[in-house]
Parts: sequence; C-alpha cells; structure tokens
Amino acid sequence: MTIQVLNGANLGRLGTREPEVYGTTTYAELVELLQAAARELDVAVQVRQTDDEGQLLRWVHEATDAGDPVVVNPGGWSHTSVVLHDALAAVTAPVVEVHISNIAAREPFRHHSYVSPAATGVITGLGVHGYVLALQWLVLKGVR
Repeated sequence: MTIQVLNGANLGRLGTREPEVYGTTTYAELVELLQAAARELDVAVQVRQTDDEGQLLRWVHEATDAGDPVVVNPGGWSHTSVVLHDALAAVTAPVVEVHISNIAAREPFRHHSYVSPAATGVITGLGVHGYVLALQWLVLKGVR
C-alpha cells in the first residue's frame, strides 16, 4: 500500500506563486519534506502534481483500484470540480483533503469545497505541514 499525495493545478509553482499566501517552500522542497516524513513513519508515499484535471482524475482512479489512501490538494479544483468529488467519493481508503492556506478565511468563492464531502478529513491553513499531519493521521488510522 502506498499513500498517494496528489496535488492539483498551480501547486508546482509553490515558492514563487503568492508566497504571502502559500509560503516560500518550493514544490521540490515539499516533495523532500513528504519523502522524509514517510521514511520516519515507515510508509510508502508517492507525491505527484499536475495542472491537468484529467490526469488528477486518472491518479485518483488508480488509487481507488489499488486501495491506496489519498492525500489531495486539488488547488482551485476544490471549488469547481464535481467530477473530482465523484472520483474521490469512490476511493475506499481514507482521503484527506489538504490546503496550505485557510480557504475559509479567503475570498468567498474559496469557502466551498466540492471535495470536502468526499474526504474523510480536511486540513486547512497549516501551511505545508498540513501534509505531514495528514500522513501522521493516516498512520494512526493503521495505514501501512
């Protein structure tokens, strides 16, 4: 079993895109952080990012077929994608939605997430450390 960490649109721009909102950690540094956390937790992790919604859906389907848990930061697709909700609702393992910024404290259009109802839990506003907390929680739930 591998924890799938799936990142959506614009997350490859971390560190340069609105650092006042998303921080200065680059995407490469996020990947390193997650790989180090996975080693410490003794779990397998696969970290991916795409700006193509269809690719994100394919990865969710792969996780579903493999029975893998998912940590997902859909970026802006959280607020627009019913099809992503539908794909995540089919995942039988736990799904944790992560947002680097606090979407409830931002523009009104960001307050609603189509993904949240399909998620087992949501972590928002804790920066990139929210991803690590998601991994730790999955391990506490017995994911190995």
